[in-house]
Amino acid sequence: MESVSAAHLKKEFLDEKNKEADLGGGEKRIQAQHQKGKLTARERISVLLDEGSFEEIGKFVLHRSNDFGLDKEHYLSDGVVTGYGKISGRIVYLFAQDFTVFGGSLSETHAEKICKIMDLAMKNGAPVIGLNDSGGARIQEGVVSLAGYADIFYKNTLASGVVPQISAVMGPCAGGAVYSPAITDFILMVENTSYMFVTGPNVVKTVTHEEVTSEELGGAMTHASKSGVTHFVSANEVECLLSIKKLLSYIPQNCEDDAPRYPYSLADESRPALNQIIPESTNQPYDMREVIFELSDADSFLEVHQHFAENIVVGFARIAGRSIGIVANQPAVLAGVLDIHSSQKAARFVRFCDCFNVPLLVLEDVPGFLPGTDQEWNAIITNGAKLLYAFCEATVPRITVITRKAYGGAYDVMNSKHIGADMNFAWPSAEIAVMGASGAAEIIFKREIAQAENPQEKLQEKVKEYTEKFANPYRAAHRGYIDEVIYPEDTRKKLIRAFEMLENKVDVLPRKKHGNIPL
Repeated sequence: MESVSAAHLKKEFLDEKNKEADLGGGEKRIQAQHQKGKLTARERISVLLDEGSFEEIGKFVLHRSNDFGLDKEHYLSDGVVTGYGKISGRIVYLFAQDFTVFGGSLSETHAEKICKIMDLAMKNGAPVIGLNDSGGARIQEGVVSLAGYADIFYKNTLASGVVPQISAVMGPCAGGAVYSPAITDFILMVENTSYMFVTGPNVVKTVTHEEVTSEELGGAMTHASKSGVTHFVSANEVECLLSIKKLLSYIPQNCEDDAPRYPYSLADESRPALNQIIPESTNQPYDMREVIFELSDADSFLEVHQHFAENIVVGFARIAGRSIGIVANQPAVLAGVLDIHSSQKAARFVRFCDCFNVPLLVLEDVPGFLPGTDQEWNAIITNGAKLLYAFCEATVPRITVITRKAYGGAYDVMNSKHIGADMNFAWPSAEIAVMGASGAAEIIFKREIAQAENPQEKLQEKVKEYTEKFANPYRAAHRGYIDEVIYPEDTRKKLIRAFEMLENKVDVLPRKKHGNIPL
């Protein structure tokens, strides 16, 4: 009888402990979190994961500090909920910082829990998702807390390119805390409730005398449009968590895996609308997204970095159910030129796709690199080389479609045949040349034009001559630099067949420790 009673007491004790852990910092702090328009760590997990799939690890962990009154204040889980579960039936590892416990501040044990999850993710080949909501290092723990951050950064770096790493910033993320998300593959932020910065508004005011709010300094739209630190912006937390689920549907579990393949039945794959997309005037803009929508499966395009460097468009899509990454010049913004930010944005995306076996489609309409002192003095050379390096290094299937302009060095950089592209198509409207016809004619026929009775008329004559000779895809096709000149309406059909043909591509880089990308 006594043993039954003892067992009952043990069960009651465990139930109480579980309830205590589930409450985090207590009802009062949970209410405060809700009043800010934020979910708790456990609520976020329940929205993100498949129902009933979460398995928690380290639920009863406590901090080990005794200084500054911490010996009198303990909370189970110590400010971070860690474990694993499933999203659309696929295993993921995750941690969710709990702002109701010491403001989500990072302690020694808090960091150990996160590192344990990352170790498991690497050993088992599954994505790591971090839900960040923290006031930073736990000051009472001093250097021990800082060491915890460094341990996490080290794990992030080891995991980079091994398993996908996704960071959702769902509250404050300041000081040293920002570097873990920065190393991960994708960052998501929530408007008005999340922010990231190395030094906060008060420090900025003290040092530079600038008056700035947290939102202005490091809010979601600031980092989405000005710095490019964040890749996705959501209006609220539920939308943010659903975005993570959608993002994962395009990418594999690890570097040895392939992205999920979705059922697709081939139908009439011609897209007649593409025949009308290129304007009559070569200087008239059009929206490259319209081309992307026509080429990809219905409603499958997920744009990445939408608000940053808008002269280039990058994102994931599906073609016949197969996940691909798209890099496309955007003629509707700055005529689609390459500049510092667009080169950085595209290079980063290309390298992610190559890490995780996602084939690349490049849609090219580029008049060159953006000229100017600002670009040159801020290293357009080095930054343009990042994109060049990323494409050269990529061993995934790579296909380029030149829709209109492909001028100068930008032609080379945008996944040309010469830097390892597998298939290069061009529309009849493609202009593959060193520069635009007008500029080229002015240089080549400078003396002839100057000596003419009517220089302007002579210039137009020479522009026409140059256009007919060079501003078309056929010279490049004669050389084999273009595999096929195709009708726009046939592009999707050609891409489906080409990606299928390249499905088992194997390409091996020279043996090395690693390259030295021009950072």
